[in-house]
Amino acid sequence: MTFKTGTYKLNTEPNFNFQLNRTIMWSNGDINDIKSISKDITSAESWVYQMTRLADKTLQKNRVEQAIAYYRMAEFFMFDGDPHKIVTYRKARDLFYDYYSDVFKHEISIKKVKYKNGYLPVWVSTPTGDIKDTIVIHGGNDSYIEEFLPIVLYLREAGFAVYLFEGPGQGEVLMEHGIPFTYKWEKPVKKLLDHFNLDDVTIIGISLGGVLAPRAAAFDKRIKRVVAWSILPNFLNVLLSSRKPFLQNTIKFLLNHKFKKLVNFILKMQMDKDPMAKWGIEHGMHNMGVSSPFEYLKNAGKFQIFDIAPLIQQDFLLLAAQKDHFIPLEMYESEINALKNVKSLTFRIFTEKENGENHCNAGNTQLAINTIINWILSIKKIYNS
Repeated sequence: MTFKTGTYKLNTEPNFNFQLNRTIMWSNGDINDIKSISKDITSAESWVYQMTRLADKTLQKNRVEQAIAYYRMAEFFMFDGDPHKIVTYRKARDLFYDYYSDVFKHEISIKKVKYKNGYLPVWVSTPTGDIKDTIVIHGGNDSYIEEFLPIVLYLREAGFAVYLFEGPGQGEVLMEHGIPFTYKWEKPVKKLLDHFNLDDVTIIGISLGGVLAPRAAAFDKRIKRVVAWSILPNFLNVLLSSRKPFLQNTIKFLLNHKFKKLVNFILKMQMDKDPMAKWGIEHGMHNMGVSSPFEYLKNAGKFQIFDIAPLIQQDFLLLAAQKDHFIPLEMYESEINALKNVKSLTFRIFTEKENGENHCNAGNTQLAINTIINWILSIKKIYNS
């Protein structure tokens, strides 16, 4: 397995620019295809139009791998309630499993773990030789299991048994079973560990998973090593970080005192002025299964590390990005200071010079994974020597 490397300046809006890079780096999008539409993307609506048009075009040319990426990312910016959203999601998913059918016959098996009124999809992949470690891995706020295929195969080639899953609020669990996000991530993780009878595992949480995986580790000591693949001490603080300090403090005060109508009014004004704020809030409401911006931010405040940090006693690897458009780098200090009882703490910042400066180090995934692999092996060597 090899990964693409690089960071492209494709759009002046930071989130659009990142998602276009993500399409190339994680989903096998083609740089020339993306360049052909990048300047025409100015809103969520234009994103959906351009990406769908590109998906249809590449599928007609039997460029299935690229079509999968573009349908997947077209659905990404569709608003909840759009009837095309579930149709596009299923189209991308069906194309994916058909295109990669040989991989799922020989290298990865798909399992289902019963959870509430639905299932958690789990990919299980084991190496052909000795197993160096067992890794449980999951994404974050807007990830789908399918975009992590190269990571699973890379870890398998490196000698690791991998259990990749979607939890509440993610992918199939949300789209097909209607199960929204929960900050109590220890619940789905326990289901998975129980089902496969796993012990002595490393858990890796990507993006928002950077707060979810540590939460699971706090309550389940079968997890021996924790990788937070993003700084994320408090999701609410991250969501508000791009706003002026006065507005941040005002919203937090109003949330704490339950001024629901006023919070909804303020956020409605922000959504009317800022299309990305509108998409982000509506996307979050959909993922969390709530009906108002107030409820979304209140829920987001529960996704935080501080109240459970003293319970985390495992070896801990924290990964950061120098120019993360979503998470301010300075948040690392509060997270590190909270992790007072961990067995060991390793902190790594990926930089622009190594193409790792973007959120989740999307411009150099292989470097990030190699860092994780080397950390796991070094920790196990220390305790086994």
